[in-house]
Amino acid sequence: MKRDIIKVIESRKGHLDDRVRRDYIRNGIATIPCQISSYSDLISPYSVKGHFDTLNPDLIDYLKEVAELTPDECPLVLNIIGDCLSQEEKKSIEELILDDAAYNLGMVEKEEKRHTRVFSIMFIGLLISVIILFLTRFLVDEVRELFFVPFYFMGDTLCDYLFLTGYDLRRDRRQAGRLASMKVVFSDEYEEPNYMDGDVDRLYSEIEKDVMETIKEELKGELK
Repeated sequence: MKRDIIKVIESRKGHLDDRVRRDYIRNGIATIPCQISSYSDLISPYSVKGHFDTLNPDLIDYLKEVAELTPDECPLVLNIIGDCLSQEEKKSIEELILDDAAYNLGMVEKEEKRHTRVFSIMFIGLLISVIILFLTRFLVDEVRELFFVPFYFMGDTLCDYLFLTGYDLRRDRRQAGRLASMKVVFSDEYEEPNYMDGDVDRLYSEIEKDVMETIKEELKGELK
């Protein structure tokens, strides 16, 4: 009997969820291990030390990849592993990681606001097109076809935003928010994460506190 290897391969199932739970999730917290051998492993080679430091793009991609794999409801902890860092370097790295994450969140928010403005304009335009089509319902079809062009265009743009682009933007917003709320810890060597309930509660409280502080700062900026 002839075997259909293509069908066999296509029926192969993955085990992504099991792998993610095994590698990252402990007691509802996602820990990202990051082994380094020196301070420079985390810094972009194009940075100007002490003036314009940025993260290594490979590290950014790694963090985003894990954040995308793990459930949104799991807070993130970045565990930087290596006994090569001074206390000053640890402080600089933590500030740089969180600053870059906050910057990325700001870029996502900016893009989200731009799409929201476009959505509002298109929605108003669609309503106007509906009114025009209603008022011109007695005209010949050839003339009315001209008004259908903007109607279809704006309707298509709104559907794309609601079901495709809008979904992607909300996903990127959640991911950027998780990275901006990430806890950074340092270890000399790798140890299996073992979070107690008290650790989980403390982490959630710290995240909530940081979020409330950013909201207060934003409100102060709007009032100025």
